[in-house]
Amino acid sequence: MSTSLTDDHDGRPRRALVPTAAVWLGGLGLVPFVGLSIASLAIEGDLKAAALHGLLAYGAVILSFLGGIHWGAAMIQSISRTDHGIDSVRLGISVIPSLVGWASLLIDARYGLALLAVGFAANLLLDIRFTRQGLVPPWYRVLRQPLTMIVVAALIVAEFGQ
Repeated sequence: MSTSLTDDHDGRPRRALVPTAAVWLGGLGLVPFVGLSIASLAIEGDLKAAALHGLLAYGAVILSFLGGIHWGAAMIQSISRTDHGIDSVRLGISVIPSLVGWASLLIDARYGLALLAVGFAANLLLDIRFTRQGLVPPWYRVLRQPLTMIVVAALIVAEFGQ
């Protein structure tokens, strides 16, 4: 397991152990972002368009996946409530990443890449907020921060490489 410092939901630093599987899967999930971003700079013509389309599609899927994590966390939280009610605001927020990802596929690639970069950055802010509130495990922020920074950088590099 990877160890790192993070803030507890009350602001105090504490150790957060990121599960090894999450570290590996998260790291491997960066390969398409970095690879397609570099490919979009190194090649021309139809292959460049294919690399950009692949990057947009993969980014939309992963952003949607991140929103789904918050949907699932809201469902799990509802189990512990005596009325089994669910936080409808949190559910609403959890579908926004899917909509942003979908919209990024409908517009020009350059703007789509920028929209995805903003979507990932905004989702990171949400991850940090929910970690501080104790709504996701403390290790989740430790995992998401570096991954998101690399994803956003890859999207921006591809965007300005057009």
